[in-house]
This record gives sequence, structure tokens and C-alpha cells, in this order.
Amino acid sequence: MAFSGSAESGYTIPLDAKADAGGADRGFIPMELIALGLAGCTSMDVISILQKKRQQVSSFEVLVHAERAETHPKVFTHIVLEYVVTGNEIDPQAVERAVQLSEEKYCPSQAMLRQVVPIDHIIRIVQDGRGEGSATPGEDFLPLDHIS
Repeated sequence: MAFSGSAESGYTIPLDAKADAGGADRGFIPMELIALGLAGCTSMDVISILQKKRQQVSSFEVLVHAERAETHPKVFTHIVLEYVVTGNEIDPQAVERAVQLSEEKYCPSQAMLRQVVPIDHIIRIVQDGRGEGSATPGEDFLPLDHIS
């Protein structure tokens, strides 16, 4: 069940299945890579926009929380992207706009996936050690991957 995936970039990535599915659990599960690609795509958009807006971001991560169907092919049925932006004097409106632009204009992963699965967004801003914004989604969501 173990494979190595490669792309034109020349990078390779290990793929495998969980032990209960016949694998050795020594690589990414393909669905994890889909979630990771989504997080990476929107992360690059949002951080780039925030840099252009001169936001003083000291830490940034996007967590993907996804529900999956219980039966095969066990597709994603709902995705929540949680943006955690930490910094000094972060403007919540700037973050909201950056997330909106990623969702509606720049991120091809979101554009493709939202055709088949609902994608919601949560923004959490941490300034001077205080958290602002929404809390983590309910227990029904499984955190799959994150980019930081």
C-alpha cells in the first residue's frame, strides 16, 4: 500500500494507508493530501494579502476540519477552514477581506472543492496574547491537517 508520489517540481512525498486498511501507516493518506493542498493554497493567498496590507503577523496557520461520509467512497461532506492569525495590531477587517479574496478569487483548490462540498471559514485573531474571533468547531469535525 506504500507509494511515492512525485510532481514536475521534483519533490516526492510518501503515501500509505493506515494499518487497519492494509498499510504500514508510513505516509500521507491521499485524502490528507487533498486537505493539505487546500490549506496550503489558501494560506499562501491570505498571508500574501496580509503582507501587502502591512499587517504585523508573527504566526499564521490554517487548520482544516472536515467531515467525511461514513460509507465508501468516504468523501468530504463538509469542510471548515480555521484561520489563526497572531500578531500586533491585526486589523480584523483586513483578515476577513484576505480570506474572502482567497475564497472568491485566488485559491483554485477552494474554487474546485466548493463545487462538491460546502466550505465554511472561521477566523481567530490573537493579539497581545488574547484570542478574538470564533472558537474551534464542534466535536463533529475532525482536524486533518494544518499549515503554519
